[in-house]
Amino acid sequence: MKKVINQELLDAAMSYEQYLQLLESLLAKGKTTGENQSEVLLNYAKLNDKRMKKWEKIGKIAPELTQKLSEIDERLTLLVITEGWCGDAAQNLPFIHKMAEINPKIEIKVILRDEHPEVMNEFLTQGGKSIPKVIGLDPESLTVLGDWGPRPASIQAEFLENRQTQVKSNAEFTEYLHFWYAKDKGITLQSEFLAILDVWKTKQQSLPVQVG
Repeated sequence: MKKVINQELLDAAMSYEQYLQLLESLLAKGKTTGENQSEVLLNYAKLNDKRMKKWEKIGKIAPELTQKLSEIDERLTLLVITEGWCGDAAQNLPFIHKMAEINPKIEIKVILRDEHPEVMNEFLTQGGKSIPKVIGLDPESLTVLGDWGPRPASIQAEFLENRQTQVKSNAEFTEYLHFWYAKDKGITLQSEFLAILDVWKTKQQSLPVQVG
């Protein structure tokens, strides 16, 4: 069976910069990514454009994580599954991009969820197509080292609990969620990646050496 993550997929994937260019060009036409072009999703996309630009401008990577990223000595591919209307993606991906910028051995590849259901279906969250997903790959063997997403674990736990209890309406929790991101400033995401990178590195070092 053909692997869903293969070289053909990665070659066709966008860089982070190409993804931003796509979002900008679509917004200029009053559109967002995906087939659903509802006014609601378009409004989300407009908000997300502001969120991403904010974090690109003011987001900072912690010294400990900067050090760990600088010490990565093997190539690492971060395959991101996202969509332009996704609020969690807008809050997290600028930090993932800033992390990758620290070390030229780290490369980001971006694909759209609804254009790649076969990939999304391999990385479901409790059966749902939640995004963003960041998949760590060894670029030589295309072995999946692990994945992260759709949001930091602590706020994800609150999201799942509220889905059961419905203490907050969907609109109320969304407002609460984005307030949490604004207050957190990417700190929780970065602390998670401090641990994740160690796990991925250990797995990568245990892979058979690629010949030829």
